[in-house]
Amino acid sequence: MTMHHPPKDAKERPSVAGAAAAALLLWCNARMARPRPEGRFWGCSSVVAVVIALICWRGDEGNRPRVDIQWFWWVLYYGTRVSFGGFVLYYLVRHGSPKLIDDSASASKLKTLHSGWLERFDRRRGLACCECFMMKTLSDASVTDILIVEYRSQIGGRVAHAQFGSKPDGSPYTLELGANWVQGLVTPPGPENPIWTLAKRYNLTNTYSNYSSIETFNETGAVDYTGLLDEYEDAYSTLEQDAGYILSRNLQDRSARSGLSLAGWKPGQNKAAQAIEAQSSQEFTIVNYNATFYQWSGENNFVWDQRGFNTFLQGEAATFLAEDDKRLLLNTVVTNISYSDNAVTIYNEDGSCILADYAICTFSLGVLQNEAVTFSPDLPPWKQEGIETFTMGTYTKIFLQFPPDKVFWNTSYQFFLYADPNVRGYFPVWQSLDGPGFLPGSGIIFVTVFQQESYRVESQGDKVTKEEVLAVLRKMFGADNVPEPTAFMYPRWTLEPWVYGSYSNWPPGTTLEMHQNLRANVGRLYFAGEATSAEYFGFLHGAYYEGQKVAESIAACLKGNCTGEVRYEALYGTTYPEEYNAANGWDVTSFQTTGFE
Repeated sequence: MTMHHPPKDAKERPSVAGAAAAALLLWCNARMARPRPEGRFWGCSSVVAVVIALICWRGDEGNRPRVDIQWFWWVLYYGTRVSFGGFVLYYLVRHGSPKLIDDSASASKLKTLHSGWLERFDRRRGLACCECFMMKTLSDASVTDILIVEYRSQIGGRVAHAQFGSKPDGSPYTLELGANWVQGLVTPPGPENPIWTLAKRYNLTNTYSNYSSIETFNETGAVDYTGLLDEYEDAYSTLEQDAGYILSRNLQDRSARSGLSLAGWKPGQNKAAQAIEAQSSQEFTIVNYNATFYQWSGENNFVWDQRGFNTFLQGEAATFLAEDDKRLLLNTVVTNISYSDNAVTIYNEDGSCILADYAICTFSLGVLQNEAVTFSPDLPPWKQEGIETFTMGTYTKIFLQFPPDKVFWNTSYQFFLYADPNVRGYFPVWQSLDGPGFLPGSGIIFVTVFQQESYRVESQGDKVTKEEVLAVLRKMFGADNVPEPTAFMYPRWTLEPWVYGSYSNWPPGTTLEMHQNLRANVGRLYFAGEATSAEYFGFLHGAYYEGQKVAESIAACLKGNCTGEVRYEALYGTTYPEEYNAANGWDVTSFQTTGFE
């Protein structure tokens, strides 16, 4: 590759103590306060794909180198996974101020890159979770000089909200497009979810999600099929125990759908019970659930703070990133990352490039799989296989506001479940925000769709989707009872070039070693985000922990104690019990019940 050196007139950017970040990946998953299969709702977020680079300036050398019971629970369970987009680079300066290498006369004028609904986001959004706590960890380790390069005009990722509808006074409501729940809180005197700790610190307004508060419907209107829930829970308990045998006895993994069928959950053509064809790992689906809810608690709290869920990120970021901080370069798109055992070079769309000693890449899995950024040399086969084997999920919340005096649903319920006679997952799970503990009098309700239906609705216009949604509501509540909404909105995560999906998902048959290859560094290029979390993938706290881990690794490297991360060039069919260890991202046992004692 051509090594670009700074022109003589390149302006030196002063280093500033502190650091900050972006690119949260999250997944929020929702379950009852008991070990039940109520799955999880989407909580968090989105993320700005991030790259963190640690720069070393060498003085004169310059810079160098269908819906149904099970569908309901699965949507709740997987609905929170998100993998973010955007591209953020963190550059850490070790020996002086970083210099931006400029190859174009206009490179100092960074162009604005907005698109569609993103422009409706509140500009006050804070940093994403992974990067925020990555940089905080570095700062705490006395690594303070950084440069942040961000794809969009602001940082924040999928912990993102928008202004929607109107309150009685004419001002808009703030609704979360991405992360929405804190999942798994605390069971004293046991450990506490760090996101819950932060939610309390910043007094985030939130309400417990009661998944027993549900009314069920089909195309004829209200029909009570909640009795199916107990049947499903029985099968899920078997699934859960069986997953423990798979892990501890080194048995072959299978899909969660297969595990449920073997456990007796065979819905056949019963549309109210028919399951989605869940293409996720039985073993790691249970591990992922247990590590959160059995470790901390079974509670899921819905955040509806009118400042925005990202208030806690803003607060934390303010401890190390100043307002209008010159280290933050917005509207900069990364096109190529060149790496070696000696350095990393970041090439940007505006013609600039930055040479660094180390880089930490937190691009979403969707961005990596869509090759939105190229790597030089190509990533090695073991790394590419790790990226392509893991999967991206998508989950879409569709919001409607109706006149408050014409609300047609029973606002004493939190949830409504619709079973379509023909299509699985067709506008299945509805949640009222016009009720006690939320936004009474708002007239707001939203519906979630998942995977194939998400892709479908996100690829069509608002008018078509609104007509489909209203047709379902009129089947549920009566055609004469449902007026036209006064406001309508939904994001399109799968189409955003800085996201390409909502969350990472563990496919059946994928071993822990394969996932470790997704985590592992290549040369001086490191990777972090919710997707790289072996036990908390898809969760907001997964991004939190991964950010801390990679920051600790880099801090160690800067002190001359760099060991790199484990990788597996030869992969086998199963994972031996002794390999469930910290080197492979396995920090807590999944065989625990603290959260339900």
